[in-house]
Amino acid sequence: MKRNGQAVIGGVGIALPPAAAQDELWEGYFAGHYAGGRRGLARRIFANSGVRTRQAAVSPLLEDVSGWSTERRMRRYQVEAMPLAKEAVGRALTDAGVAADELGLLVVCSCTGYATPGLDILLARDMGMATSLQRLFVGHMGCYAALPSLGAAADFVAARGRPALLLCAELTSLHLQPADPRADIQQIVSHALFSDAAAAVVLTPESKTGGYVLSDVAALTDTTTAGHMTWDVTDLGFRMGLSPQVPDVLAVHVRRMVDDLLARNGLTIADVDGWAVHPGGPKILDVVQEQLGLPAEAMAASREVLATYGNCSSPTVLLVLDALRCAPRPPGRVVMLAFGPGLTLYGLLLDTP
Repeated sequence: MKRNGQAVIGGVGIALPPAAAQDELWEGYFAGHYAGGRRGLARRIFANSGVRTRQAAVSPLLEDVSGWSTERRMRRYQVEAMPLAKEAVGRALTDAGVAADELGLLVVCSCTGYATPGLDILLARDMGMATSLQRLFVGHMGCYAALPSLGAAADFVAARGRPALLLCAELTSLHLQPADPRADIQQIVSHALFSDAAAAVVLTPESKTGGYVLSDVAALTDTTTAGHMTWDVTDLGFRMGLSPQVPDVLAVHVRRMVDDLLARNGLTIADVDGWAVHPGGPKILDVVQEQLGLPAEAMAASREVLATYGNCSSPTVLLVLDALRCAPRPPGRVVMLAFGPGLTLYGLLLDTP
């Protein structure tokens, strides 16, 4: 994709609620939640999730929301999401050296809470953003939402020559489902993997301190597998459907999408220095590594984010990017990959200026 100008990732900000160890969550809550015939299976899924610790704005160790109505969960979302959003946005702006009133566009991604006025309006009000600010809210894209949103924000920056900010904020802890002795494996996997986080990225037309230029965006959607990943609004929160066939579908498509993205930029996999892959789970990372023929160290940042933070939905790939950019020797050329409902694959190519 050819741009009128550059869009540079000038700053990143992360905000996290309190964390707990996976073993503590199992022993302190989920062992009882899955009492009965599913307990042994659930224990094995938790143990093999690749997660050591994860964070929750509403921790089941302190407060059981599994019986709450969706209305009550949405009210709590507003209470918990705003402080995290402000913290992440403030850190990203400081990191980029950009004032809130300099922003031309604010993009907010969240599939775990809805209300109007939403985070975009409240953040603009409380953080002193300009009244002429353009806003875009992206909902229900799920785990891959950060990448098309970064692409849209980068297009704005390149075309208008003004800074933009992307915020991804997810509180999956609010969607804990009720105990069910016949609980399906998809729900157990969801409860074992998902976590809460907020991550913000500032994109600028230029950068005096370096940063990654967003060079290209690629997407691939296999609509024949639309039912493999779902997020349904129910009377008791949002319920996830996560087919065990997702890694198989990903294996069919990921190499072709990555090869196409790189080839149109005159590159191959060997030319990529770093990989920011959304850690949807251990099997997802295994498939990407195998299909792209990558060494173990290429997946190290993604696996460590999964272990330390869990799967936080849309912010997660930004956590991986932040880990790469803060490494003692940051990679020069990076490919970001994320996957979600559709079944959809997204890829971004980042280069140094």
